[in-house]
Amino acid sequence: MDVSYNGKQDTIRLLLIDTPETHKPDTPVEPFGPEASAYAEQVLAGRDVKLELDGPQRDKYGRLLCYLWVGDQLFNKMQIEKGYARVAYVYDPPYKHYDELVAAEQKAKNAGIGIWSIPGYVTDEGYNPAVAGSMGNTAGSSAPAPNDNTSSVYYRNCAQVRAAGKAPLHRGDPGYRSQLDRDGDGIACE
Repeated sequence: MDVSYNGKQDTIRLLLIDTPETHKPDTPVEPFGPEASAYAEQVLAGRDVKLELDGPQRDKYGRLLCYLWVGDQLFNKMQIEKGYARVAYVYDPPYKHYDELVAAEQKAKNAGIGIWSIPGYVTDEGYNPAVAGSMGNTAGSSAPAPNDNTSSVYYRNCAQVRAAGKAPLHRGDPGYRSQLDRDGDGIACE
C-alpha cells in the first residue's frame, strides 16, 4: 500500500504477514484476497496511521517493511485475526510482535475463519495453488466448504452471491460465511 512517509509517497509492505494474491501478474485472484483488500480499504482509507519499523527496513522491491498501527490497534494483527493473512516472511528474527501475531494466527486457525476455512489451502510456502485454482473466479462458483457452513457452495464476495440470485444469505444457508456478513446480524449480502 502507498503511504505518505517523511513527507513523501512511499510503498510499504506489512511485516510478518502474507495475504492471498489479488494483483500478482499471471496469478489468479486467490480466495480471501479480495476480502483482505476490502478490509484494508475499509479500515485504512484516509486514516492517519503510525508506522513501526523492526528488522530490515526495505525488501528487495524497495518497499518499506513495517508494522502499521491504526490508533492503538496493530493492523498486521487485525488482518490475521480476521483470517485474511498468515504469519510469514520471518527472515531476520527476533521481531517485536512475532509472538503476538503467532497467537492471533493460532486463534484464527482454531476458529476456522477466512483462509483457515478451506482445508489444505494454507501451506508453509503460502497458499496452495491447486486449492486456489479449484475455487474458480466466476460468480456462484463451488469450492471446498468453509468451516462456518456445512455446504459446498463458496461465494468469494457479495457480487457473486447477487449474480447467483441468492442474496441475501442467512446464517445456515449454503454459501453463508461470516466474512460476507459485515454487520454480524446473521444476514449476509443484504
